[in-house]
Amino acid sequence: MRTFSTSHPASLASAAYTDGARSHEAAVTTSPEGLSSSQRETLNSALRVDQAGELAADWIYRGQLAVLRRDPSAGPVIQEMWDQEKKHLYVMNKLQTQHRVRPTVLWEVAKVAGFGLGAVTALLGREAAMACTEAVETVIGEHYDDQLKEFESLPSSHPSVPLLKDVVREFRDDELEHLDTAVEHHSQRAPAHALLSTVVGAGCKIAIELGKRI
Repeated sequence: MRTFSTSHPASLASAAYTDGARSHEAAVTTSPEGLSSSQRETLNSALRVDQAGELAADWIYRGQLAVLRRDPSAGPVIQEMWDQEKKHLYVMNKLQTQHRVRPTVLWEVAKVAGFGLGAVTALLGREAAMACTEAVETVIGEHYDDQLKEFESLPSSHPSVPLLKDVVREFRDDELEHLDTAVEHHSQRAPAHALLSTVVGAGCKIAIELGKRI
């Protein structure tokens, strides 16, 4: 069941998956056939880790909001970012099914770890919660950029591939917007900001590598 607003501009790539009127288009219902083993691995690992990443992000914001929901300055901002992450996860779930990619075996771990990270940083204060967001979104933005380069090996003649690239670009831009929002809300004033950013960023990079493989 969808838990995000469906009032997204039709011009967004993700609208192909959120607009029921487009549910029968080849770009959202079919997957390229005859891929080489390396091409298939590129597609599989990308969608596996992206789905896991969006799941973890969903639970990070759940954790933050569980602590800061009543904070008048942080609560609405976190809710807005969480709403976007809900859509990201919904679309990634659709992509995983469309391209017949098995989810990561770390599915439950991603939920628990995400909620824990969000809640713990929020307990340290709104600035620490924003520092967590800043660190996570920095890594994810770079990850999506790297993925777009890897997707150049996929056959653009199949309608699902250009759409996939556009979805990843859209989500990258959303994540970078979240990064900017976190900085605007004083993420860099968090106690031990540099240490927190390093630890969270390193954890994200490890999770990405694990998500690609398992």
